Amino acid sequence: MESYQTLLVPEPPRNKIRNLTGFWLLGLCNNYAYVIMLSAAHDILGTNFSNNTGTSITPSNNSSKDCNSLSSGSILLADILPGLFVKSVAPFIGISTSIRIILVVALCGASFALVAFSYVQWMAFFGVIAASLSSGLGETTLLSYASYFDKNVISAWSSGTGGSGIFGALSYAGMTQFLKLSPRHTLLIMLFIPVVMIISYYFVLIHPKMDVTPESGLAPLLDENSTQTNTESLGEPTQGIKSKMKLIKILWPYALPLMAVYFAEYFINQGLTELIYFKDIWINHDEQYRWFQVDYQLGVFISRSSVNLFTINALWILPVLQFANLVVFLIEVQTRFLPSIWLVFILILFEGLLGGAAYVNTYYKMRQKIPAEKLKFSMAVVPLADTLGIAIAGAIALPVHMFFCNQ
Repeated sequence: MESYQTLLVPEPPRNKIRNLTGFWLLGLCNNYAYVIMLSAAHDILGTNFSNNTGTSITPSNNSSKDCNSLSSGSILLADILPGLFVKSVAPFIGISTSIRIILVVALCGASFALVAFSYVQWMAFFGVIAASLSSGLGETTLLSYASYFDKNVISAWSSGTGGSGIFGALSYAGMTQFLKLSPRHTLLIMLFIPVVMIISYYFVLIHPKMDVTPESGLAPLLDENSTQTNTESLGEPTQGIKSKMKLIKILWPYALPLMAVYFAEYFINQGLTELIYFKDIWINHDEQYRWFQVDYQLGVFISRSSVNLFTINALWILPVLQFANLVVFLIEVQTRFLPSIWLVFILILFEGLLGGAAYVNTYYKMRQKIPAEKLKFSMAVVPLADTLGIAIAGAIALPVHMFFCNQ
């Protein structure tokens, strides 16, 4: 049986800083379009989006509430289903990382342009789909590629994805509310994001060199903080379809809690929060939805950046707490029992903290526990779990939205 070994090669501190910075920026850019589309969901579905106003929509038929005719769950489905597809097939297709990054960048730029210049809703949906394909392909590609670097790049990547949430949601809400820019002009400004991604991958990262010998085959040269040593044999690389399918079975302890957490939080975000509306306060309905998104992304950013300070090994506790959140939000939509919007902000912040903690702790634990020869494929496959949870949440959000709006 052919085997290969990783060689222990010290990495200069300057290289570490560049790689950590590069993965942080890649995480930021990879999820930015995805976040922007969800932050703009209420506007995209509103009747005045194509007129650049971004103003409040009119209530849907047969409803006494301020509801869009479609739930923002429809935007969520367009923003997640293509990503679910690409995450399902990408780990089994042998395309170089560099080519995948070019596709990610092209799709990201196309997403902003399509939504910005859309005059009909279906065109905006194509832009959202492009954002989904970009984010999905980028995540499965870069998490897999991270297996060739020091384990701390996982923390940097996760922090960057959390940063995309808070900076994306905050930039959209701030530009439309405080700078009074239209949704269209705001989206056009975001076209600098794919440029930053190109710079991060091609000019910031120090890409690992590959050692090729007759005895070892192809293997990355890891740094001194790698969990592998120069005497550890990694066994046969996981290459065949059958071996990959067998490997999926051992990933359930990581995948299931992640899927459950993401189902609950996205059902809250895209199925319920747009139905929580406090009248006659300092911000209107559209602005409340945008700032709920900012608040949620703040929680995600904090927890995704905290794994080196606080690690959660019992992953199962996170879906339990997130489903408790879901129950509270369902009761609030039905009964309006919360007396202040600030209580909603606190609950949404807690929801974001749980979601971010589930993400970063899952991949950090995988990076420590899964054998090196299985790690690259595992890091490419498990992102499918959170995407599947989000897709199910989006599908359920549609009828739930109509049920509450028609009451």
